[in-house]
This record gives sequence, C-alpha cells and structure tokens, in this order.
Amino acid sequence: MNCYDSVILFTFPLYRIRINMKKVLIVEDDLEIIDLLEIHLTDLSCEVLKAFDGKTGLEKALSENPDLVILDISLPEMDGIEVCRQLRTKSAVPIMMLTAKSEEIDRVLGLEMGADDYITKPFSVREFIARVKAVFRRTKMTAERSEVQQGTILEYESLTVDIEKRKVIVRGQKVELSPKEFELLVLMASHPGKSYSRADLLKLVWGYDFDGYEHTVNSHINRLRAKIEADMNKPQYIMTTWGVGYKFNEE
Repeated sequence: MNCYDSVILFTFPLYRIRINMKKVLIVEDDLEIIDLLEIHLTDLSCEVLKAFDGKTGLEKALSENPDLVILDISLPEMDGIEVCRQLRTKSAVPIMMLTAKSEEIDRVLGLEMGADDYITKPFSVREFIARVKAVFRRTKMTAERSEVQQGTILEYESLTVDIEKRKVIVRGQKVELSPKEFELLVLMASHPGKSYSRADLLKLVWGYDFDGYEHTVNSHINRLRAKIEADMNKPQYIMTTWGVGYKFNEE
C-alpha cells in the first residue's frame, strides 16, 4: 500500500461523516447558554452556527439552511417571536424556542407563529438532548412520508393540494400556507371524514404533547380556513366536529 492509498482510505470516511452532519443554528445572547448547547450539540455530531441577536439570526437562518434553529425569545435587535414569524414566511426549518418560566404567553405565541417545540429555562441537559433528537426524528419521518406520497395530488372541488411540491391552489389561485397549516391540511384531506381531537392534531402535526396548548390548533385552523374557505362561517372543507375537534369534509 502506498501513501496515496492511505489518503484515500482515511479521507473518504471523514467526508462521508461530514456530509451527514446536522447543521444547528443557535440564536441566543447568553454566552454561557450558547457554550453549554454547543458542547452537547457537538457531542451529537452537529455542526453549530451561532448568532447573538435576532436580526443576524434571521439572516443566518435564511442563508445557511440549517436543519434546526434554536431560538431564544428575548433577543436584542429583533425578538424571537418576530424572528420566528418572519422565518416562517420563507422557510420550513424546525424551530425550537427557548423560553423562561415567566414567558408562557410568549410560548403560546411562538407555537402559533410556527415553532415546532419549546424548552423552558432552566432546563436539564438530558431534556435538551431528548428534544433535539425528537425534532430530528420528526423531520426524518416527515421526509419519509413525503417520499411515500411523492407525486400525490389531492383534489376536492376548487381545492388542489400538490403534496410533493407543497403547493395549494384554491379557486385557481395559489395560496401560501405555513408548514404547520400545510401539514394540518394534508393530514385531514388525506383522511376525509375522520375526526381529530385537538390533542390528536398536536401530537400528529407538532409531534409532541403540548399539554394545555390545544388552543394553538384552533389558531392554525382559523388561519387555514381564512386562506382556503370562501366563507369561514360556512366552511366547505375544514369542518368542526362538535365535542371532538375537526375533520375534512367527506362529501
């Protein structure tokens, strides 16, 4: 074996590991928290990017295409809620919010703006690692479902949902849905007539049991209806199942 063979043997595995690394962006202005998160994300074989204010965090989230954004709510330049809101108009990247115990209203706003998960400070390292792994698992499952549904187009009256292209056409016009609005629509439209409780939808779409946050589902359903229904008072597609939750009109 010559020296060139050695180079090939050792560089190829390193390259393979590198391309499979998850890229995580931490947007946080507390350096101690950043250092702590970076240590444990590195242990999970993640590449860590950092931003210390909301404006820079938003710019990096859009330019670096991370696999996960860990986003503090209280940030200089632009708070985490606004970063989440603006990011959701342009990207489906998973977002984990960092909140303080006193910020329950902000947690609700974060979930309603499209955050995928939240963790309350102070938190244990074990809980943080478990939640990060759960986000990656859900992302993988979503990608696998998309592969299975590749090419699937759902058509109901004046509503067309192209699952592969994540495109929704209503009465001949393309409408923009947030990632969670789109997932809610695909889930229910794929099973017309099946009723889902708010807790069911939280678990299936958000992938986590957000105890006490069922009203987040209501907010997303209302926004979804506003975008696809001709008359929200007389919905044609997303129906309320009294005493249960919601269903897609089987008729």
